[in-house]
Amino acid sequence: MTRPAPIRVVLADDERMVRTALRAILSAEPDLEVVGEAATGAEAVSVVRDLRPDVVLMDVRMPEVDGIRATEQILATVDEPPRIVVVTTFENDSYVYDALRAGAAGFLLKRADADALVQAVRLVARSDSLLFPAAVRTLATEHARAHPAPPEWAAKLTGREREVLRHMAEGLTNAEIARRMEVGPATVKSHVAAVLAKTGTRDRTQAVIAAYEAAFLNAG
Repeated sequence: MTRPAPIRVVLADDERMVRTALRAILSAEPDLEVVGEAATGAEAVSVVRDLRPDVVLMDVRMPEVDGIRATEQILATVDEPPRIVVVTTFENDSYVYDALRAGAAGFLLKRADADALVQAVRLVARSDSLLFPAAVRTLATEHARAHPAPPEWAAKLTGREREVLRHMAEGLTNAEIARRMEVGPATVKSHVAAVLAKTGTRDRTQAVIAAYEAAFLNAG
Protein backbone atom coordinates (compact mmCIF):
# COMPACT_ATOMS: atom_id res chain seq x y z
CA MET A 1 0.00 0.00 0.00
CA THR A 2 1.29 3.45 -0.92
CA ARG A 3 2.30 5.54 2.09
CA PRO A 4 0.52 8.95 2.30
CA ALA A 5 2.62 11.98 1.46
CA PRO A 6 4.29 13.46 4.56
CA ILE A 7 3.04 16.65 6.17
CA ARG A 8 5.34 19.41 4.88
CA VAL A 9 6.42 21.91 7.54
CA VAL A 10 8.21 25.27 7.51
CA LEU A 11 9.91 26.57 10.66
CA ALA A 12 9.99 30.33 11.29
CA ASP A 13 12.03 31.47 14.31
CA ASP A 14 14.81 34.00 14.67
CA GLU A 15 16.83 31.66 16.90
CA ARG A 16 18.83 29.09 14.94
CA MET A 17 19.05 26.75 17.94
CA VAL A 18 15.27 26.68 18.23
CA ARG A 19 14.87 25.85 14.54
CA THR A 20 17.51 23.13 14.83
CA ALA A 21 15.73 21.55 17.80
CA LEU A 22 12.35 21.69 16.07
CA ARG A 23 13.78 20.18 12.90
CA ALA A 24 15.37 17.30 14.82
CA ILE A 25 12.09 16.46 16.56
CA LEU A 26 9.89 16.66 13.48
CA SER A 27 12.32 14.96 11.10
CA ALA A 28 12.36 11.89 13.34
CA GLU A 29 8.72 11.24 12.42
CA PRO A 30 8.06 9.34 9.17
CA ASP A 31 4.93 11.33 8.37
CA LEU A 32 6.50 14.77 8.87
CA GLU A 33 9.00 16.60 6.66
CA VAL A 34 10.66 19.95 7.36
CA VAL A 35 10.97 21.57 3.94
CA GLY A 36 12.20 25.04 4.86
CA GLU A 37 13.23 27.55 7.51
CA ALA A 38 13.00 31.30 8.03
CA ALA A 39 14.65 33.65 10.53
CA THR A 40 12.25 36.58 10.12
CA GLY A 41 8.61 37.07 9.35
CA ALA A 42 9.45 38.50 5.94
CA GLU A 43 11.52 35.41 5.13
CA ALA A 44 8.66 33.21 6.34
CA VAL A 45 6.26 34.80 3.85
CA SER A 46 8.74 34.30 1.01
CA VAL A 47 9.55 30.70 1.95
CA VAL A 48 5.88 29.78 2.23
CA ARG A 49 5.12 31.29 -1.17
CA ASP A 50 7.96 29.28 -2.72
CA LEU A 51 7.51 25.94 -0.95
CA ARG A 52 3.76 25.79 -0.20
CA PRO A 53 4.00 23.77 3.03
CA ASP A 54 1.04 22.23 4.84
CA VAL A 55 1.93 23.67 8.25
CA VAL A 56 4.04 26.60 9.48
CA LEU A 57 5.43 26.84 13.01
CA MET A 58 5.64 30.61 13.41
CA ASP A 59 7.44 32.39 16.24
CA VAL A 60 5.34 35.31 17.42
CA ARG A 61 8.19 37.73 18.08
CA MET A 62 10.65 38.11 15.19
CA PRO A 63 12.57 41.05 13.69
CA GLU A 64 11.46 43.05 10.64
CA VAL A 65 8.02 41.45 10.35
CA ASP A 66 6.61 39.70 13.41
CA GLY A 67 4.65 36.47 13.36
CA ILE A 68 1.30 38.24 13.44
CA ARG A 69 1.96 40.33 10.33
CA ALA A 70 3.57 37.35 8.60
CA THR A 71 0.47 35.27 9.31
CA GLU A 72 -1.77 37.98 7.86
CA GLN A 73 0.37 38.29 4.75
CA ILE A 74 0.52 34.55 4.13
CA LEU A 75 -3.23 34.09 4.50
CA ALA A 76 -3.95 37.11 2.31
CA THR A 77 -1.57 36.31 -0.54
CA VAL A 78 -1.10 32.53 -0.76
CA ASP A 79 -3.64 30.38 -2.56
CA GLU A 80 -4.65 27.43 -0.37
CA PRO A 81 -2.48 28.75 2.48
CA PRO A 82 -0.91 26.47 5.08
CA ARG A 83 -2.16 26.00 8.60
CA ILE A 84 -0.17 28.31 10.87
CA VAL A 85 0.69 27.51 14.48
CA VAL A 86 2.21 30.38 16.43
CA VAL A 87 4.92 29.47 18.91
CA THR A 88 5.19 31.49 22.09
CA THR A 89 6.69 31.55 25.56
CA PHE A 90 3.55 32.69 27.39
CA GLU A 91 0.08 31.38 26.58
CA ASN A 92 -1.67 34.52 27.83
CA ASP A 93 0.49 36.80 25.67
CA SER A 94 -1.65 39.36 23.85
CA TYR A 95 0.48 38.63 20.78
CA VAL A 96 -0.94 35.11 20.76
CA TYR A 97 -4.49 36.36 20.69
CA ASP A 98 -3.66 38.83 17.94
CA ALA A 99 -2.14 35.98 15.93
CA LEU A 100 -5.25 33.84 16.39
CA ARG A 101 -7.41 36.76 15.30
CA ALA A 102 -5.13 37.17 12.29
CA GLY A 103 -5.89 33.62 11.23
CA ALA A 104 -3.48 31.29 13.01
CA ALA A 105 -4.94 27.84 13.57
CA GLY A 106 -3.63 27.61 17.12
CA PHE A 107 -0.57 28.11 19.25
CA LEU A 108 2.16 26.05 20.87
CA LEU A 109 4.21 26.86 23.94
CA LYS A 110 7.98 26.78 23.51
CA ARG A 111 8.26 24.60 26.58
CA ALA A 112 6.02 21.92 25.02
CA ASP A 113 7.59 18.47 24.88
CA ALA A 114 8.37 16.60 21.68
CA ASP A 115 5.19 14.53 21.70
CA ALA A 116 3.01 17.63 22.09
CA LEU A 117 4.83 19.33 19.21
CA VAL A 118 4.39 16.38 16.88
CA GLN A 119 0.73 15.91 17.77
CA ALA A 120 0.03 19.63 17.30
CA VAL A 121 1.42 19.55 13.77
CA ARG A 122 -0.62 16.47 12.91
CA LEU A 123 -3.76 17.95 14.45
CA VAL A 124 -3.72 21.23 12.56
CA ALA A 125 -2.79 19.47 9.32
CA ARG A 126 -6.01 17.44 9.57
CA SER A 127 -7.96 20.68 10.05
CA ASP A 128 -10.80 18.94 11.86
CA SER A 129 -10.18 19.91 15.46
CA LEU A 130 -9.22 22.86 17.63
CA LEU A 131 -5.70 23.11 19.01
CA PHE A 132 -5.75 23.66 22.81
CA PRO A 133 -9.46 24.59 23.08
CA ALA A 134 -9.32 25.55 26.76
CA ALA A 135 -6.56 28.08 26.15
CA VAL A 136 -8.39 29.52 23.15
CA ARG A 137 -11.49 29.94 25.32
CA THR A 138 -9.49 31.74 28.01
CA LEU A 139 -7.84 34.11 25.53
CA ALA A 140 -11.08 34.88 23.72
CA THR A 141 -13.11 35.55 26.85
CA GLU A 142 -10.36 37.73 28.30
CA HIS A 143 -10.41 39.90 25.19
CA ALA A 144 -14.16 39.92 24.67
CA ARG A 145 -16.21 43.05 25.17
CA ALA A 146 -17.99 43.23 28.52
CA HIS A 147 -21.44 43.41 26.93
CA PRO A 148 -21.19 42.23 23.33
CA ALA A 149 -24.13 42.75 21.01
CA PRO A 150 -25.68 39.52 19.71
CA PRO A 151 -24.03 38.73 16.37
CA GLU A 152 -26.21 38.75 13.27
CA TRP A 153 -25.06 35.25 12.38
CA ALA A 154 -26.39 33.73 15.61
CA ALA A 155 -29.99 33.85 14.39
CA LYS A 156 -28.98 32.20 11.12
CA LEU A 157 -27.64 29.03 12.72
CA THR A 158 -29.94 26.03 12.90
CA GLY A 159 -30.22 24.07 16.13
CA ARG A 160 -27.90 21.39 14.79
CA GLU A 161 -25.34 23.99 13.69
CA ARG A 162 -25.40 25.57 17.15
CA GLU A 163 -24.77 22.15 18.65
CA VAL A 164 -21.89 21.51 16.26
CA LEU A 165 -20.33 24.89 17.10
CA ARG A 166 -20.41 24.06 20.79
CA HIS A 167 -18.74 20.72 20.12
CA MET A 168 -16.14 22.46 17.96
CA ALA A 169 -15.35 24.71 20.92
CA GLU A 170 -14.68 21.59 23.00
CA GLY A 171 -11.99 20.62 20.51
CA LEU A 172 -13.83 17.57 19.20
CA THR A 173 -12.97 16.16 15.78
CA ASN A 174 -15.64 15.61 13.16
CA ALA A 175 -15.66 11.90 13.98
CA GLU A 176 -16.09 12.62 17.69
CA ILE A 177 -18.89 15.08 17.00
CA ALA A 178 -20.58 12.51 14.78
CA ARG A 179 -20.53 9.96 17.58
CA ARG A 180 -21.76 12.50 20.11
CA MET A 181 -24.65 13.58 17.89
CA GLU A 182 -25.29 10.10 16.49
CA VAL A 183 -25.04 11.22 12.87
CA GLY A 184 -22.67 10.44 10.02
CA PRO A 185 -19.29 12.21 9.58
CA ALA A 186 -20.45 13.66 6.26
CA THR A 187 -23.37 15.32 8.04
CA VAL A 188 -21.02 16.88 10.59
CA LYS A 189 -18.70 18.09 7.84
CA SER A 190 -21.66 19.76 6.16
CA HIS A 191 -22.72 21.41 9.43
CA VAL A 192 -19.17 22.67 10.06
CA ALA A 193 -19.04 24.19 6.57
CA ALA A 194 -22.37 25.91 7.22
CA VAL A 195 -21.12 27.29 10.55
CA LEU A 196 -18.01 28.74 8.91
CA ALA A 197 -20.06 30.28 6.10
CA LYS A 198 -22.66 31.82 8.41
CA THR A 199 -20.11 33.18 10.89
CA GLY A 200 -17.98 34.48 8.03
CA THR A 201 -14.88 32.79 9.40
CA ARG A 202 -11.96 30.99 7.78
CA ASP A 203 -11.71 27.95 10.00
CA ARG A 204 -12.77 26.34 13.28
CA THR A 205 -10.47 28.47 15.42
CA GLN A 206 -11.88 31.71 13.99
CA ALA A 207 -15.46 30.48 14.40
CA VAL A 208 -14.91 29.54 18.03
CA ILE A 209 -13.17 32.85 18.79
CA ALA A 210 -16.08 34.76 17.23
CA ALA A 211 -18.54 32.73 19.30
CA TYR A 212 -16.72 33.35 22.57
CA GLU A 213 -16.25 37.05 21.87
CA ALA A 214 -19.98 37.39 21.26
CA ALA A 215 -20.75 35.38 24.43
CA PHE A 216 -22.62 32.98 22.16
CA LEU A 217 -21.07 29.92 23.81
CA ASN A 218 -22.07 31.19 27.23
CA ALA A 219 -25.70 31.39 26.23
CA GLY A 220 -28.13 28.78 27.35
